[in-house]
Order: sequence, then C-alpha cells, then structure tokens
Amino acid sequence: MSSEPLWQQLIQMTGLTALTFQQVIMIAISMVLMYLAVVKKYEPLLLLPIAFGMMLTNLPLTGIMAEPVYELSEKGLPILKEVGGLFYYLYQGDHLGIFPPIIFMGVGAMTDFGPLIANPKSVILGAASQFGVYITFIIATVFMGYTPGQAGAIGIIGGADGPTSIFLATKMAPKLLGAIAVAAYSYMSLVPIIQPPIMRALTTKKERKIRMKQLRPVSKTEKMLFPIVVTITVVLLLPSAAPLVGMLMLGNLFRVSGVVERLSETTQNSLINIVTIFLGITVGATAKAEYFLAAETLGIIALGLAAFAVSTASGVLIAKFMNLFLNNKINPLIGSAGVSAVPMAARVSQKVGQEEDPGNFLLMHAMGPNVAGVIGTAIAAGVFLSLFG
Repeated sequence: MSSEPLWQQLIQMTGLTALTFQQVIMIAISMVLMYLAVVKKYEPLLLLPIAFGMMLTNLPLTGIMAEPVYELSEKGLPILKEVGGLFYYLYQGDHLGIFPPIIFMGVGAMTDFGPLIANPKSVILGAASQFGVYITFIIATVFMGYTPGQAGAIGIIGGADGPTSIFLATKMAPKLLGAIAVAAYSYMSLVPIIQPPIMRALTTKKERKIRMKQLRPVSKTEKMLFPIVVTITVVLLLPSAAPLVGMLMLGNLFRVSGVVERLSETTQNSLINIVTIFLGITVGATAKAEYFLAAETLGIIALGLAAFAVSTASGVLIAKFMNLFLNNKINPLIGSAGVSAVPMAARVSQKVGQEEDPGNFLLMHAMGPNVAGVIGTAIAAGVFLSLFG
C-alpha cells in the first residue's frame, strides 16, 4: 500500500500531472478551430467535430485512441487482453476507406450535374484546376523530401476536397492525416477569403463583366445516363478511383432516377450527417501533439495553400485562354470554381462577378466547373493510388 497521502494519490490519478506543454498547444489550436467553426462559421459541419476530436486526443490518460492489446494463447491464437479506445474503433472507418466514399455518395445525391452536362466545356476548367495538385506534388517530392505517397496526399489539398484528402492520406500518409485534414478543411472554409484576390488579379473589369448565355435545359435521360457513363468510363481507365467516383455517381443516380426518394433522402441527410460526425472526430483524434507539432506540419500547411492558390489561378487562366478561340466568351471567374468546394466556390464566382455587374448571374455557369472539379479531384486521387498506393 502506498505511503503517499491520499490527496497526492488522487492528483496523480488525474491527467493534470501528465499534461505536457505540447498537448496544451494542441488543445489551444483546437479551441481556435472551434472558434472558427462556431463564430466564423467556417465549414462548421466538419471543422467542429475535427476540433473536438483534436482536443480529446490531446487530453492525457484518456486512452481514447489506444490500440487494443493482444496476447498469444498456448495454441498461438491471439486473445484480446485490453480493449482499444472508442475512437480507435471508429477510426477504422477512415483507415479502411469506408467513411470518405459514403460522404461522396451523399455529395452525389445533393449535386445537380445538369450545368456540367449542358456545358461540357466545363470539364476543361475542372481539369485545369487540378494543376495545383500535380505541381505541388512535384515540389513536395523533388524539393522538400516527401515520399511520393506523402506528396500526393499533400497535393490533393489543392483540390479543396476534404473527403478525398482524408481518403488519400489514410492510404498513403497516415501519420500526416491530422495536418492534411486540418489544412484541407481550413482552405475549404477560407474559399471566400483566398479566392477573390487571385480572381481579381488575373482578370480585367471587362472580363469580369462578361455575361454568358443561359444554359440549355437538360433532359432526365441525359441526367440518368451521365452517372452511369462516367462510372464505366472512369473506372475502366482508372480502377483505383472506383470507391470515390462510383459512390459519387451512385448517390447522383439515387437523385435523378426519381424512383428511390427514400434512399436519396437518407443519403443526403441522415447517412451523410452520421458519417460526417464519425469522420470528423476520428480525423481530429489523429492530430496528436507528437505528430502534429513538427516542422513538416508547417510545410504541409504552406504547400496546401500553394496548391489551392495554383488551382484557383489555373482555372481562371485556362478560361481566359479558351476565350481566344470561342465566339461565345466564358467569364473567367467561373474557372476558379473548378476546385471541389461545392457549392461555395461557385458562389464566390457569382459574388465577384456581381461586384462588377449586379445583374450578371454566374452561379449556374460556375456549377459546371465546380462539379467537374469534384470528379477531377477523385480521378487525381485514383492516379496517385495507382502509382504510389
């Protein structure tokens, strides 16, 4: 029996004696993220659970992310000795690549691909906005010493697609997952702040005032065929993209078919909300102080910002280039919507355009590149998985 006074024993049982300075910093960072989510409303649906998961995992002695402990029996069979932490088991949905595709299915059910079908040229703008992903991959690999897998997971931040970033990071850079997820969702939430200065710098007032012709109506048959054709084409060419592209298109098929309203409703609401909670808190729980507070974390945040800025700029510049050959000009502002932040990036295109011409409505035109960017980022992830996964 310990000779120490009871009050000392009780204090040693608390987490106060085990709390490190690094953990205090991480808890403070989580508080800042909660502030951004609640007060500034920056991507609160994911930033809030990520921040809370980050706080919980950095509170000492909780064991909330502890792995289970096994011992071998006399016959050499594993026997569970200690149960793992709650978040460890929930995290398997991330680790096994289950949660991000389910979120993609929900995104597909909430997305109207009509603007993309009506204006196929939008595909070019969505593809152009992936330049930031590949350029950052090259920089991270050649100049910063990251492995190709880590560089691919970092580069995908440029697509401004949180679920894809998480999906790729769990496959190719699990120790960097916390930093990559926080960077990806931070930049997604900061789209209205980061993009407009780049858009204005690369366009003239005359270009920002360009009015585009109204999109043609899209038939139900076209909307039905689109997810089927895209799935077959992409998966035949890039099988590794099947989980993301396939689930995205399945969700959209639920939406446009008109015969499974209950499935579509569940996918758009209950299912995606539940999975978003689990995904957010478990991704945040990977941001432990020993992994997150490292020099490479700052490198990831800087590279992610560069990737996002290049993706925004490349979409605008390619739209300007296309105008050299088009009779019906494209407003270059919609090129910035080629990143995957749906529909926020499209709304930013609309907002910046209306600053010059309040009667110019670009939202539906911008939705074409926006949804093309979602597909493009999923394809980029499939390329990295095929090469380095």
